[in-house]
Amino acid sequence: MAGITGDMYRDIERTLLSEAELRETVAQLGRQISADYAEKNLLLVSVLKGSVVFMADLMRAVTIPCRIDFMAVSSYGAGTKSSGAVKILKDLDMPLAGVDLLLVEDILDSGKTLRYILELLSAGKPGSVKICTLLDKPVRRQVPLQADYVGAVVPDEFVVGYGLDYNERYRNLPIIGILKSEIYKTREGLSL
Repeated sequence: MAGITGDMYRDIERTLLSEAELRETVAQLGRQISADYAEKNLLLVSVLKGSVVFMADLMRAVTIPCRIDFMAVSSYGAGTKSSGAVKILKDLDMPLAGVDLLLVEDILDSGKTLRYILELLSAGKPGSVKICTLLDKPVRRQVPLQADYVGAVVPDEFVVGYGLDYNERYRNLPIIGILKSEIYKTREGLSL
């Protein structure tokens, strides 16, 4: 990759979204959310760890008053596919009753984890619940679920960067890239 250095980039097959494309995508989402939630009680909820970079940029792109909270769940472990079993590692600190909740996610693929989170959060009686995902991978969907705000639709490839990881690596890449398959095939003996 011209102009890019670092060991992590050697593991990237190709860039899907550049830094500039990510900035514009987040800015567009921020404008739309700001318009849609004007005069509402907006609470952005980030699902850690993958969405932390997206959340940080998105909340700065939102131009109306909002609050933020975080939850951490685990469904992947060290693999490339969701296990389907969801474990809550950190729950929300704020009550949800009456708030307009916007769940901020890094990627929507199978939908299993997000469906579980939505059911859990809906029990808190928010005024509304919507989903904002940076990336959507609809080809992987296993449950009927659609995001209300989507940054980009991505192909059926394993993507990393901008918060997304493989085995806790690559989160700090400022791009979204496709991870070379030999990286995870050699460790897992499988492919996507």
